[in-house]
Amino acid sequence: MTVILTPGLTTLAQLQDIWSGNKAAVLHTSSHAGILAAAEMVVQAASGDVAVYGINTGFGKLASVKIAAKDVTTLQRNLILSHCCGVGDALDVPTTRLMMALKLLSLGRGASGVAMATTAMIEAMLESGVIPVIPSQGSVGASGDLAPLAHMAAAMIGEGETIYDGIRMPAADALAKAGLTPITLSAKEGLALINGTQFSTACALVGLWGAWRNASAAVLTCALSTDAIMGSTAPLHDAIHTLRGHAGQIAVARAQRALMDGSEIRESHRDGDMRVQDPYCIRCQPQVTGAAMDLLHFAGRTLEIEANAVTDNPLVLVDDGLIVSGGNFHAEPVGFAADQIAVAVSEIGAISQRRVALMVDPTLSFDLPPFLTLDPGLNSGLMIAEVTTAALMSENKHLANPCTTDSTPTSANQEDHVSMSANAARRLLRMNANLSVIIGVEAMCGAQGIEFRAPLQTSPALRDAMATLRAKVPTIEKDRYMAPSIQAAAKLVSSGDLAASVALSNFVKGHTE
Repeated sequence: MTVILTPGLTTLAQLQDIWSGNKAAVLHTSSHAGILAAAEMVVQAASGDVAVYGINTGFGKLASVKIAAKDVTTLQRNLILSHCCGVGDALDVPTTRLMMALKLLSLGRGASGVAMATTAMIEAMLESGVIPVIPSQGSVGASGDLAPLAHMAAAMIGEGETIYDGIRMPAADALAKAGLTPITLSAKEGLALINGTQFSTACALVGLWGAWRNASAAVLTCALSTDAIMGSTAPLHDAIHTLRGHAGQIAVARAQRALMDGSEIRESHRDGDMRVQDPYCIRCQPQVTGAAMDLLHFAGRTLEIEANAVTDNPLVLVDDGLIVSGGNFHAEPVGFAADQIAVAVSEIGAISQRRVALMVDPTLSFDLPPFLTLDPGLNSGLMIAEVTTAALMSENKHLANPCTTDSTPTSANQEDHVSMSANAARRLLRMNANLSVIIGVEAMCGAQGIEFRAPLQTSPALRDAMATLRAKVPTIEKDRYMAPSIQAAAKLVSSGDLAASVALSNFVKGHTE
């Protein structure tokens, strides 16, 4: 199937469909007239005598150098090749496809001055599965994601490398196998392709979606943990949260109440419970994870706007008859959004890790055996699994430090303030992977603790979640090789399968709309 993109109106759900569903993308035909009009203005400017930045001049610090009309095509090709300076591991194929779709959206707004053949090439590469190899390091997020996007553009002209049929090969070979002909870039087209925030935005979107899956699973695992320690549900009373008014907090409390409804464990200690208050990691889950979800919601709106934005330079303003140099390539909004996602991911993990620590500590876990194991001493149970979560929590705290505050001048001080959005967005993959492990271990601890409460049973919803977990991670009856169990639990979290076992994906969807 193919996703039809309407520039300016494309939703995050459509973009996620391209990313997760391996779908092609094409521009809605309503965008074609604007693309053609802008391209015609560029043709006229390129043939004129007036110097127009990016069309018949050099770039950056070399903007004052006038380029002869006969050299304009060479100028664009040289621009692409000279900017292919990316290093590091290649961006994964789904995220690269998303980046290409985002560039298509930006060009489709009709303010970039590219030919229809250029947008058609991106569409054809997505359709045929010719995916550029994009080194993941080398962008500072202004003037856009130059190096990553240059590697994408290089594949379009038959240079660099691509993935085709799962095989890494020269771009020229892949295009030939797919029946595609490399394009020749006209005036401004190279600049339009490499100016922009599409690499940073694609990585940030993938980080956002991963954070949502983790956050929804954390709502579930907190419910498991609360029942495991025989915690109180009184702090989930709706009036408490509506009096404060934050949407995320209200939603988390309501979801957790619904998850715990019908728990025999909870009913067993509702009357006569001498504990006045549970620790904050139990009692303040709605306030912490709810606030994180609000932050994710805000970041998502920023990224949706950016996904539909024109972020190259100069811009072709057809209605005004002007070609104007500006700064939409500066990815500060994307960097800020990624930094916000990072803070949310770190905090969700921090409070989840404290619940893990609570459950394995016999002085705090309310009659649960030490480290949630039978015959403690002979068995260590979940002792070191908790240590692993502490290590990952600490790593995420370090990674959550803002990237956008670390600007440095580049390009002979012409680009003297940059966003570092690429660094901000790329680190989210690692942070989300860490968080999935933390939450996965919490699920293991919560389920193990609930099983020690037998014959009392938890709620029907949480029993469903435990059944999903136990299909991949058996009860720990005695010490065993633990790494595979942790990996399996983390995968249930990162895939969304654990949250889906109790329809928590519907809760997350509702909060993001």
